[in-house]
Amino acid sequence: MLEDEGGTVTQPQSDAAAMPNGASAPPPLPRLDIALFHATPEFERSARAALSDRRMRRARAVVENGGLPAAIATFRKSRTPDLLIVETLAEGDDLLRELADLAEVCLRRTKVIVIGRRNDIHLYRSLIDHGVSEYLPMPVDAMGLIAGVARLYRDPQAPAQGKIWAFFGARGGVGSSTIAHNTAWSIAEDHKSETLLLDFDLPFGTCGLDFNIEASKSILDALRDPDRLDDVLLERIVAKQGERLNILTPSLNLSDEMEIPANGLEKLIDTARASAGVTVLDLPHLWAPWLQSLLADADEIVVTAMPDLANMRNVKNILNVLNSIRQNDRKPHLVLSQTGVSKRPEIKLADFAKATGCEPVATIPFDPSLFGKAANNGQMLSEISARAVPARAVSDLASHLFEAKAAPAGKGRTTLSRFLKW
Repeated sequence: MLEDEGGTVTQPQSDAAAMPNGASAPPPLPRLDIALFHATPEFERSARAALSDRRMRRARAVVENGGLPAAIATFRKSRTPDLLIVETLAEGDDLLRELADLAEVCLRRTKVIVIGRRNDIHLYRSLIDHGVSEYLPMPVDAMGLIAGVARLYRDPQAPAQGKIWAFFGARGGVGSSTIAHNTAWSIAEDHKSETLLLDFDLPFGTCGLDFNIEASKSILDALRDPDRLDDVLLERIVAKQGERLNILTPSLNLSDEMEIPANGLEKLIDTARASAGVTVLDLPHLWAPWLQSLLADADEIVVTAMPDLANMRNVKNILNVLNSIRQNDRKPHLVLSQTGVSKRPEIKLADFAKATGCEPVATIPFDPSLFGKAANNGQMLSEISARAVPARAVSDLASHLFEAKAAPAGKGRTTLSRFLKW
């Protein structure tokens, strides 16, 4: 909350201003019971858009008409929820009288956000003195409302939350895991950021092979005991790779029960955000509710595909779904891999982009000698040959994603090599 010289309350209202392209957007909010009472169609539209955003997926919300007076009448007969959001058209003494009536029916634990007409710092201070948790002057858009809610539930003593990057292949065998592993390694080594790599291909993941590690614990150990999971336990069960890269490998035991508990998945992602600057999710090629949940919660998504017809069809379908559930986020990044294979027909980059509606950010040519040697040795591409074209392409992709965390919309492009196509 900022006060300017004119005595107004400066609130970040738009997605572009407050959370440019999703770069500094808050993580998913905790489980909440929310009651929202709107007084105008404009705020109702913003409210419904906010409640449908992925960051509010854990919330249970009721939306009613009538504004602050309707809220008072409703909660004379029932308990107030965790969070009450009310729009009011009243001003001055009328507003304060309505808030006094609301206080009589409001539980002490209930947080209250008031949406009002006036943009005035003195009004804001007065409302805070009367027990209001937050005041937002209209107009309030979806991301402005989400930011307001997030401020109420942010622990000022907690460390900054890390970012979640999800890597997903349009088909099996397109190289998504290889790109995910090399990206995680590059972030840790080149950008000196604490990085966590989670391999969710429970029966057949290649993370252990690619890094030549035999971990005593697997990702299932974290998922199956969410009540005990915290940053201390996570530190004990990860496999270390260098100074800054930590890895959770899959169990690979086909006799294990491979069901992923929803509460375990949620706790693991929350713990990962608190433990690492970047968490890379290596996701298998399947379409299950738990995987869709991870894609919905990710800050950045990288979809990897080969330049053929089946991949093009799949990319189009995947992007249609992701864009519909992530309307207030940066669009997924498309990577074309295994390009330039001799004598193999492939769809031209421009045609692929036109058909899918997404311009690839990177093309990674196939070098069988380089990829084969890296896989057999349990090394990353840059460890085999940092100057090789695929290694440089993946390194540039990592830089593109890492720098995008803080790059505002429309403020210029990151420094990328010729391998990044945009």
